[in-house]
Amino acid sequence: MTRAQMIAPMHPDEAAPLLRREFALDDAHGAVVQATLRVSALGLVEAWVNGIPSSDELLAPGWTSYEWRVRLIEHDVTDAVAERTVIGLRLGNGWYRGWLGFTGERAVYGDERAGLAELEVRFADGHVQRVVTDGSWRASTGEVLADDLYNGETIDARLRDASWQQPGFDDSGWDAVRAVDFDAARLVPRTSPPVRRLGERAAERVWTSPSDRTLVDFGQNLVGFIRVRAKGPAGSEIVLRHAEVLEHDELGTRPLRRAEATDRFVLSGGDDVFEPTLTFHGFRYVEVTGWPGELDPAALTAVVVGTDIRPTGTFECSEPLLNQLHRNVVWGMKGNFLSVPTDCPQRDERLGWTGDLAVFAPTAAFLGDVESFLADWLVDTELERRATAAHTVPVVVPNVMKYLDTGFPEPGATAVWGDAAVWVPWALWIAYGHDETLRETYPLMTAHTRSVAAALSPTGLWDTGFQFGDWLDPDAPAEDPGKSKAPSEVVATASAYRTASLMAEAAAVLDERADAAEFAALRDRIGDAFREHYVRGGVVHSDSVTAYALAIRFGLVPEADLPRAGDRLAELVRAAGHRISTGFAGTPFVSDALTVTGHLDDAYALLLQREAPSWLYAVTMGATTIWERWDSMLPDGSINPGEMTSFNHYAFGAVADWMHRTVAGLAPLAPGYRRILVEPRPGGGLTWAQASLETPHGLAAVRWELDGSALRVEATVPEGAEAVLRLPGRPDESVGPGIHVRLTTGGEPSD
Repeated sequence: MTRAQMIAPMHPDEAAPLLRREFALDDAHGAVVQATLRVSALGLVEAWVNGIPSSDELLAPGWTSYEWRVRLIEHDVTDAVAERTVIGLRLGNGWYRGWLGFTGERAVYGDERAGLAELEVRFADGHVQRVVTDGSWRASTGEVLADDLYNGETIDARLRDASWQQPGFDDSGWDAVRAVDFDAARLVPRTSPPVRRLGERAAERVWTSPSDRTLVDFGQNLVGFIRVRAKGPAGSEIVLRHAEVLEHDELGTRPLRRAEATDRFVLSGGDDVFEPTLTFHGFRYVEVTGWPGELDPAALTAVVVGTDIRPTGTFECSEPLLNQLHRNVVWGMKGNFLSVPTDCPQRDERLGWTGDLAVFAPTAAFLGDVESFLADWLVDTELERRATAAHTVPVVVPNVMKYLDTGFPEPGATAVWGDAAVWVPWALWIAYGHDETLRETYPLMTAHTRSVAAALSPTGLWDTGFQFGDWLDPDAPAEDPGKSKAPSEVVATASAYRTASLMAEAAAVLDERADAAEFAALRDRIGDAFREHYVRGGVVHSDSVTAYALAIRFGLVPEADLPRAGDRLAELVRAAGHRISTGFAGTPFVSDALTVTGHLDDAYALLLQREAPSWLYAVTMGATTIWERWDSMLPDGSINPGEMTSFNHYAFGAVADWMHRTVAGLAPLAPGYRRILVEPRPGGGLTWAQASLETPHGLAAVRWELDGSALRVEATVPEGAEAVLRLPGRPDESVGPGIHVRLTTGGEPSD
């Protein structure tokens, strides 16, 4: 355990604190062979050694359930140490002390920023020197006058003086520091990727709005900040306001609610460069005021920020709108996977809603290597579950709801949202094939499933307690997004059946035989109750698209009734004009339900619909990320009047999973893609599609092309894996590693 203390300035103010320690290396021990800097903070921390940044990481140590876990970040700084060395820290508010949540609360974890550092220097003779944060450090403030994740950052370039990071600086006028009460047992190593700069985008257009405001368009709804290069009179101020959309040709800030999303830069009189690295915004457009002279678009660069997740999966097809839809899914995940998987990145919320991830996890695990990122989040999910009064999975993780004045009691076990405790680990196991993922999350998975069992009524239905239901059903009133066509008890009971089914399988994988029997019995009890109360001759209670989609996809419709249920689902989809009529619960499963019941054409028509509500409506409206509501922007260009409207919400992008597996035809047949299913299902007028995935075994890929009635399929199978080719007019064929090309012509196979 480290001897370092969490320290804070003796007399803090709202400006970002600077912490400094200068020292000499121990002599007579030979050369330095290794120098490691470990840092953490209650808030955010940026570190330098002799003026050299310790890493390219941003927003460290990230957001965790701070009550139990605060990350200790480790960096190699061997090249930075010298005979005399200075360690410098800057602290920010971040999630710990800044505004957090949608009820106007601040500093929910604590009202004081503090930093921790330990520099360990190893010499050639084996000697180790350690320098840690303690009472010998000095504190001051610099150019960052204010910082907040929601409201933005203020930087005064006149106050810049990098000499404080160098040896020989006179810090006698600086403030003393004091130790902050902190249990070092809360420090944990980072096990997920860091937040970094992921890319940059140049301004695409600068113009003047009807109200004489200068607006800048970066061409992509993204998450990050603007790097500004400017020169002007000392003391003059440039102000940037950020937003995702325009409304009536002005910056559309209403969806941000309390979040100011505003950065302020005070000029020094020289050539200034500003990077507000202690905040982030969700934006495509920026309003600029106070610019000295004519604005050169090259002076503004959008810096994309997010967790540095390695991309693994791709998709492309002959329909440009679908390609844009898929890009929107990718950008939505990139922007919302920032330290934790959040619902949105722009307004006064940005919370780790469990329901969004529960339905999106399979898509996420295809698009990127998210295993360690989500496994880390699941650790906090279990810690937060244990801390709730009923020991149930909270609806957001980290669970800041317990600190917010929401006016609502803790909901207890919830379908879909709470089911993330089972559905997310299962999706990771399917994608990566590591049994230890199930083993590590098994206590969380079993605890949630047993809480669901306890919530069932004597009938075996989950018709008790609060439920979100089919959240954001497009037919629900804007002010009541939970009022869906599918009754919440139908959604909850179907979800409970899926959870129990997956738990029975997970227990069997881990050879937990008693648990497997317990959860299989629970599955059967729920299934029998659902069929008894909600299924009559293939008609599912409420006769809604979501009810059929869940019942069919989860295996709740008796085999004999499946054709009728599938036909009725297709009838409802057609009656809606192939427009979306499902919310959070039903949307991820409706395409599969149509496909498995022989209604592939309807699934394609649903995917390709361009009128609202639909996936492609947003694309035709210029969307570059997935929206929270199907009509977050109305056809006339005005923003949905609902109080809750985001233009970057990945949940409805879960359809990309179906696009990968069905449109392109690349799916796992065994965990970790040890066995791969190659089954493209052409339709919708597409003439070609392709997908690729860096599996744990290597690159897997499928490309198909239609030429009249001839279908050509090319499949790439990595070493250590095998694939089943399931193609029209051919029997299933098992193949090994390599590239395999097959043709079907008029139903007759040929090689």
